[in-house]
Amino acid sequence: MAPRSAPAAAGAKRKASSGGKHSTDDRAKKARTVPVKERLNFDNDEDAESDSNSSEPLDSGEGGAKIQATPARAAAIKANAEASGTQTSREAHAKQKQLAQERRAAKPLADEVQRTKKLWEKLRRKSHVPKEERQQLVAELYGIITGRVKDFVLKHDAVRAVQTAIKYATPEQRKQIAKELQGTYAQLAESRYAKFLIGKLLVQNDDEIRDLIVPEFYGKVRKLINHAEASWILDDIYRGVATKEQKARLLREWYGPEFSLFKLGENVEVTADLAKILADEPSKRSTVLKYLFDMSNNFIQKKMTGFTILHDAMLQYFLNLKPDSEELKEFVEIVKGDEGGDLLKNMAFTRSGARLVCLLLAHGSAKDRKQILKTYKDTFQLMCGDPNAHMIILAAYDLIDDTVLTSKTIFPELLGKTDESDGGNLIFLANDLNARTTVCYLFEGRSKSLFPASHAADLAILDEIHEIRKTTSKKDPEIRRKELVGAISAQLLAAVAAAPQDLVSSSFGCQFATDILLSTIGDKSDALAAIASTAAGGPALTTDDEVYPPPPPHISLTPFGGKMFKSLIAGGRFDKEAGALRRVDPPLNFADIIYPVIKEHAVQWATGPSSWTVLALLEAPEFSSKKELLKILRANKKLLEKAATEETPAQQARAAEVVEGEESKSKKSRKAKGKDTKEAKPRAVGNQGTKLVLEKIRV
Repeated sequence: MAPRSAPAAAGAKRKASSGGKHSTDDRAKKARTVPVKERLNFDNDEDAESDSNSSEPLDSGEGGAKIQATPARAAAIKANAEASGTQTSREAHAKQKQLAQERRAAKPLADEVQRTKKLWEKLRRKSHVPKEERQQLVAELYGIITGRVKDFVLKHDAVRAVQTAIKYATPEQRKQIAKELQGTYAQLAESRYAKFLIGKLLVQNDDEIRDLIVPEFYGKVRKLINHAEASWILDDIYRGVATKEQKARLLREWYGPEFSLFKLGENVEVTADLAKILADEPSKRSTVLKYLFDMSNNFIQKKMTGFTILHDAMLQYFLNLKPDSEELKEFVEIVKGDEGGDLLKNMAFTRSGARLVCLLLAHGSAKDRKQILKTYKDTFQLMCGDPNAHMIILAAYDLIDDTVLTSKTIFPELLGKTDESDGGNLIFLANDLNARTTVCYLFEGRSKSLFPASHAADLAILDEIHEIRKTTSKKDPEIRRKELVGAISAQLLAAVAAAPQDLVSSSFGCQFATDILLSTIGDKSDALAAIASTAAGGPALTTDDEVYPPPPPHISLTPFGGKMFKSLIAGGRFDKEAGALRRVDPPLNFADIIYPVIKEHAVQWATGPSSWTVLALLEAPEFSSKKELLKILRANKKLLEKAATEETPAQQARAAEVVEGEESKSKKSRKAKGKDTKEAKPRAVGNQGTKLVLEKIRV
C-alpha cells in the first residue's frame, strides 16, 4: 500500500501512482472535490460571516464549481444544526468552558488556590505595591498555605504563590515551610515547577534548611541525575550548596549500588577520594571502576555533559587508572570522540573538569594534544577570564611542543584576529585577574604578583603537569616559552600602541604595559611613544566641579603611573638574587622618549606624587638631556625644598585618619597593664622622591 500523504493544494496536479485503487492520486482527487470549509469543519457563525465579504473562491476542483461563503450559506448551516439537534461551535465552546470551571471548582482547595493566585498577581508587581499592603498580602497568603504547603507545591499555578511567600518570608517562616515539606524534596525535584521551590529555599544560605533538604537525595542520585527535571537541581545543590561531607556522600553513589544502599552513619568520616576507598578495599577495584566508567559513559553518550558531579566522577576515575593501561586509552578515546566537543568545553569551566583536561594534555600524545586544543577553537576568549578554564591555556603553553600550532590557535582569539588590534581585548586581558595570567605567565612565570594566594590551586596544577611532562614532552621549557613570546610580541605591541590611554588608566593596566614593553621582542618604538604620550599635559591638582562624571586624574598624580614610568626609564627589573637591576637588551631608551613630553611640567612632576619618575631620569645612564633637566630643576630649587619639607596631600590624609581619643585610650591601657610605652616613630614628612632629587642637583 502506498504511504499516506497530505492532500495536495487546490488545483495542483500529481503524477500517476502505482498504488492501485487506494493510490495517492485517488485520495488527492477526492480531497480536491470537498470544499475547504467542510474539510476543516468550520461551523462558527462568525467565521462564516467574516468569509462572506471575501471575493476569492474558497476552493475549486479541476473543472469543479467555485464555492463562496455567503450569509445565506451561514444561515443554512445554523438552521441545519438546530434542526438536527446539534450545537454550533459557539455554544459548544461555552459549554466546554462551563464544564472546565465546574471541574476546577470540584477539586480540593479550589477556592484557596484561586485566592493565592490573585495574591500572587499583586505581590509579583513589587514596585506597584506599597510596603504595608505587601505585608498584609503576605500575611494573608501565609494564613492560606500554612499547614497545607504539600497540597499547593505540586500544582503548577499554586506553587508560584508559595515561592512568593518564601521570597518575602522571615527566617522562621522559611524554616516552617521547609519542615512541612520534609520527606518530599526528591519528589519536588522531579516536578517541572516545584523544583524551583527548592532553589528558593536554598538560595537563602540557611544551614538548617540545607541540612533538611540535602540528605533527602542520599541513595537517589542515580535515579535523579537521569531525570530531565531533577538532574539540574541536584547538580546545582551539589555544586553550590552542599558541604564537603554532603558532596562526598552524593559522589560516592557513582561508585556502585552498595554506596547507595548502605548509608553511612552521621558521625562517620566520609570521603569521596576513590584512591582511599580502593586502598581500604582493593578487591573492589575492578567492580567500582567498571560501574563508574559505565555511568560516566552513559552521560557522555546522552550528551548530558554539563554536570559538575559528572566531571568530579570522571576525574576520580582518571586518577585511579594506571599509566599506559588499556583502560586509560579507552577513556581518552571516549573523551576525544565526543561529537562537537561539548564534553571538553563543559569540563573546562569546572574545577575538576579543567584539571582533568590539563592531565589529558599532559599524558596525551602530540596528536591527542592537537585534537584537544582544536576542540576549544572560538572558545579561548571566554576561557581566559574563567577561574578554571584559563588553566587549560597555561597547560597548553607548558605542554604542547608545537608552538606554531599553539600560537596560531590561541593568540588570535585572545588578542584579536589581526595584528592591528584596536586594543579592546588587551584592556580586558590586563584588568581581569584570570585573563591576565594567560599573557603575563609567558613573561613572569610563577611570580607571586601573578599567582596570589587566591590562585594557589593554579600552582598546584602546574606542579602536577610539570612533573608529568618530564616524560611526555621533548622540548626544553625555556625554549618553548621564548618561542611563544616571539609569536605573541608583535600583536601585543600593536595593541599597546592602539589603546595606550585606556591601558594605563588602572594599576593592573600599568603593570601589564610594563611587562609587555620589558619582555617582548621586536620593534617597540611605536608602543613606547604611545605610552609616553599618556603623560602629556600638566598634572592639574584640581578639576572642574561642573564636569560630570569628573575626568580621570592625570597619570602623574597616580602612584601606579609613576611606578610604570620609573620602571620603563630604568629599562629593566630588579633582580633580588643578584641584588642589581637587570636591564633588557636592546635597551629601551625610554628616558629620551618621555622627556620631551613632560619637559614643560618637569618641576610639577618633581614635586608631585610621580617625583620618582624625574629621579629615574637623572639616574638613567643613556639619558641625553640630563644637563638640561638639571638646569631646570636648579632654577626651581626653592619649590623643590618646599615640597621636600611640607606634608603631601597623601600624608595629610593619613594623619587625619588617626583619632586622638583612640591613641590616648591605648596608652592608658598599656600603662594600666604595667607595660613600657615606646615612643612612636616620627612620621615621615615631605615628598621623599623630591628629597632625593635635591640631592642629585646638589652634586
